Amino acid sequence: MRKILIVDDEEKIRDVLREYAEFEGYEVAEADDGFKAIEMARRYDFSIIIMDIMMPKLDGFSAVKEIRKFSDVPVLMLSARSEEYDKLFGFELGIDDYVVKPFSPKEVMARINAILTRSIREDSIDILTFKGLKIDLSGREVYIDDNKVNLTPKEFEVLVYLATNKNKAITRETLLSEIWGYEFYGDDRTIDTHIKMLRNNLGKYRDYIETVRSVGYKFNERALS
Repeated sequence: MRKILIVDDEEKIRDVLREYAEFEGYEVAEADDGFKAIEMARRYDFSIIIMDIMMPKLDGFSAVKEIRKFSDVPVLMLSARSEEYDKLFGFELGIDDYVVKPFSPKEVMARINAILTRSIREDSIDILTFKGLKIDLSGREVYIDDNKVNLTPKEFEVLVYLATNKNKAITRETLLSEIWGYEFYGDDRTIDTHIKMLRNNLGKYRDYIETVRSVGYKFNERALS
């Protein structure tokens, strides 16, 4: 059974999310602060974590930063803060989605299902290799000339989507919809930020990620031939 950890200091929010998650067949655990979330993420194998930002003792951003040191578990962030800076900071830490309060519990569950569906789809593939660039989809790892490269979960997903659709021009809107699992209107800079970080991490293989003017990006497997 898939397990969800709901982390929020507001009991009513946890109760609502628990009700919807259990209705869809998830096993649910709860925590009311960041320290408890870290401890539980170490002890149990969760399918996904729903993490609030503003909490006593330890905030959600700090908790995610610590969890990312030992786990790639998907994280959906909740927050009453809608500023672009907060969203981009969360994605740089490696979260998979960002939902602003007040929210629709049905929408939250739809986003969770989209994240987990993508994870299952990626796990059905094995390894993609382009010269010295190796993408291990089942292990969610990337290697450059046999040296492991540390990517955030979202950087990894962007790379995988482009590589599995190699030589095709992909719009920013498609990347936002397919990777974040919903329409993210008016925030194309999210993709541009992740592409910039991804290219930096790919080093000498950065040219595989090609900018398509007025469209978006594509993975050009012939770029380094």
